[in-house]
Amino acid sequence: MELVVARIGRAHGIKGEVTVEVRTDEPELRLSPGAVLKTEPATAGPLTIETGRVHSGRLMLRFAGVKDRTGAEALRNILLIAEVDPAELPEEEDEYYDHQLMDLDVVLEDGTEIGRITEISHLPSQDLFIVERPDGSEVMIPFVEEIVAEIDLEEQRCVITPPPGLIDEREAVIVSTRDEAPARDEDSGDSA
Repeated sequence: MELVVARIGRAHGIKGEVTVEVRTDEPELRLSPGAVLKTEPATAGPLTIETGRVHSGRLMLRFAGVKDRTGAEALRNILLIAEVDPAELPEEEDEYYDHQLMDLDVVLEDGTEIGRITEISHLPSQDLFIVERPDGSEVMIPFVEEIVAEIDLEEQRCVITPPPGLIDEREAVIVSTRDEAPARDEDSGDSA
């Protein structure tokens, strides 16, 4: 099974190094020197990682055969893809690979069917499940422990406890004070 593990960013320096946007929870396993990665587009690879280091909080990689800034710049925005055994599980107990979560049935705690996970969107602040409802519409569920109560891979289901309005807009609670008139203090000494 293939997993996207990073996207190549800008060139760094003049010796062929690039920044990478990491898309895996296990960069030390997937993006270590010697790793051979497929690419998207496929014509850009495969690429073999020659060196890796962290600089100012960003992962920097250099690939075999890429020796200068021009070669590094040509790799910008290419996706790096690792081959992963489908039976392999993440190191942490509460972590999941995308392929494990795809097509899970999403239900409320009382068993009410919401839909099934058709896509997982990885955003900077959190991951989102894109859930296709039985009527064909979609709803986005933040993959946070306050909402996702349980992932049961054996039963192929995801149990959620959504706040009001996440699933049904009619249940939304609107909290706004901008429409309220400001309170008037009658003892302020203002005269009309």
